[in-house]
This record gives sequence, C-alpha cells and structure tokens, in this order.
Amino acid sequence: MSNPIKLKEAFEVESKHSAFYTGGNIQWIEDTLYCQTASAINLLDVETGSVTKSIGNGSESEEVDSINTFTTDGTQFVTSHESGLLKLWSLEGTVEKMWKSIHKGPIAKLSLNGSRLASGGSDGRVRIWDLQHQACLLALKCQQGVVNVVENHPHEDEIFASADDGVIDCFELSKGQLKTKYEGHFSKVTSIAFSHNKENFVSCGRDKVIILWQFNKSTALKAIAVNEAIEVIVSLPQKFTVPGFKGNSDGVYVASVGENGIIRVWDVINAKTVYTQTNSLVSKAAEEGGLSITHLMLNEKSKSLAVVSVDHNIAIHHLKSFTCLKQFVGFSDDILDIAIFGQGDSHIVVATNSNDIKLYENTSMSCQLLKGHEDFVLSLAVSPLNPNLMVSAGKDNSVRLWQMENAEVKCIGVGKRHTHSIKSVCFFPKSKLFVSASDDTCLKVWEMPQAKKNIELNGKTTINCKHTVIAHEKEINCVTVSPNDMLVATASQDKTVKLWKSERLEIMGVLKGHKRGVWSAKFSPVDQVIVTSSADCTIRLWSVANLTCLKTLEGHDSSVIKADFLSKGLQVISVGADGLIKLFNLKNSECQCTLEQHDATIWALAIKSDESGFITGGSDSQLIKWKDVTMDRKEQKLKELEEVAVEEQKLSNYIQSDQLLKALKLSLKLEKPMQSLKIVQGILKKGDEGLPDVIKSLRNDQKESLMNFALNWNMNSRNTHAAQLVLNILLKEMQTSEFRPVGLSKLTEQALPYTERHFKRVSKLMQDANLITYTLNCMQPHARSIGE
Repeated sequence: MSNPIKLKEAFEVESKHSAFYTGGNIQWIEDTLYCQTASAINLLDVETGSVTKSIGNGSESEEVDSINTFTTDGTQFVTSHESGLLKLWSLEGTVEKMWKSIHKGPIAKLSLNGSRLASGGSDGRVRIWDLQHQACLLALKCQQGVVNVVENHPHEDEIFASADDGVIDCFELSKGQLKTKYEGHFSKVTSIAFSHNKENFVSCGRDKVIILWQFNKSTALKAIAVNEAIEVIVSLPQKFTVPGFKGNSDGVYVASVGENGIIRVWDVINAKTVYTQTNSLVSKAAEEGGLSITHLMLNEKSKSLAVVSVDHNIAIHHLKSFTCLKQFVGFSDDILDIAIFGQGDSHIVVATNSNDIKLYENTSMSCQLLKGHEDFVLSLAVSPLNPNLMVSAGKDNSVRLWQMENAEVKCIGVGKRHTHSIKSVCFFPKSKLFVSASDDTCLKVWEMPQAKKNIELNGKTTINCKHTVIAHEKEINCVTVSPNDMLVATASQDKTVKLWKSERLEIMGVLKGHKRGVWSAKFSPVDQVIVTSSADCTIRLWSVANLTCLKTLEGHDSSVIKADFLSKGLQVISVGADGLIKLFNLKNSECQCTLEQHDATIWALAIKSDESGFITGGSDSQLIKWKDVTMDRKEQKLKELEEVAVEEQKLSNYIQSDQLLKALKLSLKLEKPMQSLKIVQGILKKGDEGLPDVIKSLRNDQKESLMNFALNWNMNSRNTHAAQLVLNILLKEMQTSEFRPVGLSKLTEQALPYTERHFKRVSKLMQDANLITYTLNCMQPHARSIGE
C-alpha cells in the first residue's frame, strides 16, 4: 500500500541574501569585508559569504541619513553623512559620538589612525579631528578641487593628501603646515601606497603613470608608463610570491589595477612588470570588453588580493597562484528569474538586470559570472533529463545552452531567430528539445545542437529552430511543456492561455477567463490540469481535456506573477507583486499559509527537486531560501503536548499531596486560571495568613500572571473573595518590592468597575444583614414577654 501524500503546511527562511555593497568605500580586515551601502556598513564574513552584522541601520520610522563614506580599524567606525554629520560607532553598532563636519560640502575621504581622524572634503581642505572631544585640531589647505586621497604616514606624524590638481601634499601635523609638495602627475591622483622599506612611497593616477617617490624629496625617482588609467595600487609585503616570480626585500613592489580590469605586479625600482593576471574571472571579463575596477585590497593574513568591479562584484585571488578563491555579488538589482542547477541541486543560477548570469554555489554562496549575452537575461530553465544542462534567454533576442562539467560552466550553443526579447524558455521533459516564447508573439521549438551537423558561430554551436508559429496577438509571458511532452502551453498579455500539440505546434485549444494578462502557466505533474496566474489577482485551474475552468483561487491583492504545483498536484504555491508567497490547498481551495519577507514584487520562484524547499527573488534584490518545516512543527507540537501532559500530572500530584505552593507555581506556568483559582481557594481554607507568604515567594513574571488571572476571576461574583484578596496582596507587593506589571494603568482601569460593583453589592448585603440583626434584636423583648 502506497504512503499517503504529506501536504506542506509551514515554511521558514533558511537564509536570506540581499544587497550588502552598493558602491562607495570597502575595507578588508582579517576575515571580514566592511562594505558600504546607502544607509549602513555591512560586515561580510569571507568564509561563509554571509553578513554577520549591519552598522547604521536605523528603525523604519527614522529618516535615512545617507552615508557618503566611512573608515574603520576593526574596532570602531566613523561615517560621514549627507546631512554633514560625522558619527563614531562602536563595534556593537551604537552611535557613541556625533558632530558637525564643518567642511563646506560633502566629505570624499576619511582616514582613521587611533583616536585621530583625517577627513578630506570637496572644499579642498583636510581636517584633523580628535575623536575623544570631537574637536577639529587642524584645517589644512590643499591646492584645489576635491580631496580624494588622504593617507596617514605609517611611521611619522605626517599626513599625505591630494586633490584634483594631481599634486601630493605632505603635512607635518605637529606644526600644522605643509612639509613637502610632490609634483609629477598631470591628472588626478587616485591612490598612494607606502613601501615596506620606510623610505619610499608610490603614487598612481588617471594620467596612466606610476611614480616612485622618496620621503621628503619632491623629485620623482622613477616614472612608469602603464598605458591604462590606474584606479588603485597596494604595496606588497617584504616577502611574497606570484606565479613565476618571488619578491626580494631590496625591491619596491606594488600591485595595480584599473580600467582594463587586470591585476599587474610591478617592480617599481626596475620599472618593469613581473606578473600580469591571465587566469581569473576578472581578466576573462576584460578580454570580452573590459571591466573597470574600483578597489584593490591586500590581506596579508590570507595572502590574497580582493578586487572590486564597478558593478559591485568582489573577487578574491590567492596571491601565490592567482586562482580565484571566491567571488561575491554585492548588489544584484532586480532578480528576474531563478533556476536550480547541477546534480543534487548544487548550484543556483540567477538572472538579474544584467547581461551576466550569476551562478551561486548553494552551500557557500560563492558566485561565478556566466558571460555571453549582450543584453539583460530574462529567463532560465534547467533540463529535467540532465540537471547539468541549462538554457537562458534575454533581451538580445538569443537563446544560449550552458553545460556544467566539474563545476565549470560553458556555453555550448547559441540560437538567434527571434526578433524581440525572449521572455520565457522551457525544456521538454522527455526529449532533447526546448521551446521559447518572445515579445515578437512567436513560439519556437529548438533541437539540441550536434556539433558535427551545425555551423560554428564564434566558437559555439548554432542551435537549429525546428518549428515556429505566431502564437498570440500580444507579448507571450510564459511557455511550459506537459510532463509527457504531448502539449505546450503559452500565457500571454492578450488574457489567454493556448495549448499546442507538442513539436509541430498545432493549436489544441484556448483557455479564456482571465480579465487581464496572464503571467504564468504550469502543468500538473499527475493530472490533466493546468494552473495559470494573472494580473487580475487570481489563480485558475483548468481542465486540459475539456478546456474549462475548474477552480479560481483568490488571496493576492495584486498581480500573481508565478504559480506552481506542490505535493504531487495537491497544492499550489504562488508569488505576487504584493511581495507575498501563498500556499493553497486544492481540496478545499483555502490558503494554508502566507509568507512575508519580500518588500516588493516577487518575480522568481524555483522549487527544489525533492520539494524540501524553494527559492524566491524579486525587485527588492533579495534572494531568499525557504525550507519546509511542516514535520518539524508537528514534532515540536507533539513534544509540547507530551510535556504539557507530564506537567499536568505533576500538578495533579502536587494538589493531591497538598503542596499548594508548588501547585500554584506550576498552574501559573501552564496558564490554567481556573486551576489556580481552586488552589488559591484551597490556601484560603487553611486561613488567610498563608496566602501573602505564598504570593511573596513567586517570581515577578508569576506574580504578573497571577494578577491577570485575578482580574478574570474578579469578573464573576462567586470568585470575588479570592480575587480581591489576591489583588490586595499584589498591590501591597508593588509598594514594597520591585514588582511592576506591564500596562499597570490599563490593568487598574480593568479592575475598578468590577471592584466597585462588588463593593456596592457587599455593602448592600451588609446593610440588609444589619437590618435583619436590628429587627431580630427588636423582636427579642417582645418574644420574652409573650413567653412569660
């Protein structure tokens, strides 16, 4: 007998990956990258690829004060803000000090040296600050323009600064005056690096020249033409090794990178290149059209270099071998599509507002860039027959086939037959074909390339188109293939879904009913049913056999972008423009759960092959992994019920053995107000004197629970005595101890009306009792006289 299908009921976030670097400054200390965004400094753990802390993110109600730049030494942070404020942060993320920068305009560069801060502004001045007292100690005037280079001399009480004029000024801080002026560059200086020999420093700039200087001498020792604008240089340590070369302690060596996107290592004294990078993702990208680099960082602990590209990608290279160890994507923009790639769901492929496909390793989230498309990639699909085969399509009107071998992905085929952007692609589950749909309203079936039969195009095999049909009157948003390869379905902006007969694309029927454009369509894995989602905020299930609408599911407040089957067709999961994920049970058409984590439209949904989880992405640049926790929740609930049963048995045993204090504590823990009332009444039967001692021995949280219980008891006149005694004792406790319940005024307001009512009732009873006593006393002499 087959096992019953277990429905999903709950999902939790397994991990969340959002934009952690959106441009600006970035620093690398030990195993942490300190990355700037518009409103925060994110600490990225290089080992795990996850953000461990965020410095500067305020509450949602606070107005965002954008960060212009920052600096850190690993123990404290200083940020410069758009409002003109400078803020000193602790490592815990709290603002310790805040003061006005005084600069006339924004600050371009900050440099931290212990308790001394140097700031370079757009007003052409460098200011030296005492962080303890937030006092400006010095205001140093550079030549002209924005001061974009500020560096503290590693061994002397001096500071180097350079503005737009290309002159490097060395200021002596003890005297507060210009010490040496280094003039040699004819354009903006972009970086300064101090050598390990304590005698020289090296500068570079947009004039495509690297210059070697000696401290305190204004004449350049050596000028090297490098034939590219250099963005940054770093000084290499006394002992280092790069492929084919070992540095020696007598030389001055720097690594440079710039507009060509290639790292070069220079022997500055001998004015020659000792190494040029050739085997990295960055250099490959440079060969295909150039990749500008904005930052280059050396980590002496791990003996590695990190380069940051202009599109916020961070690549870490081992210095000795120059192999790319890891690559991180700082900012992905809109996530348009996601697919799970490789054997055992080893990788995740993501299409964003970029020409490059981002290939993430599932465990470490280290990223590779798959280059080839000439415009934005819009759609991705992985073959059910071969999980190492993927097809992509985009705005360049082309489809590309990719194959993974030994964790390396190569493009093995290109097809160019569409005349507009290709919105969707899908593989046939049982044959070597795939289908594409485009804004040109055409539907095309492609066959897998065979290198011997097809023409080579730029080193890649051309993919042949077998069949083409004009499918809709407007753009096609989605195409999907049935599990048995017999049908193809297309969803369009013309509000219809059309069914086509397999390879030859003969029309089988039209599904009409949606009131707006249809975003997606998916076949059931077990039934002759198809699910569609639309901009009319509904999800519909259709019979393939008779082309009728079986069910309409509602719940989203805006367009439903994607919908897919789960649990062998018994459930549907959907994502929408409202940022919500919803899970529907098709048996009763009810929404079983709603997941809220995204802040904007969710464009992408990819379900794991074993349905143990799924991945979503959207306009908020968040890539979120979800895991199924249905069984965990059930086991946890069962465990809680077992624990409650044990505790209830304990409670019963305490009451039977007359251990009323323990019984009261346990009943408060189990949140049993009526049981607690019986215990209090049991204590009162022994005498009121014992109740204050019992209540006094309770913890503050237990006293608060008891107060809430007493307020409920107070609503019933039969329980007034116990309730009033407990409240009276608790009020006295508030006067003599640290017990302060949450929302005391509200609790008091809740207690007063019933207490006044009980007081009036008791007063009336006492009046009646006194009247009866008076009447009886008056009747007693008369009764005696009658008796006599």
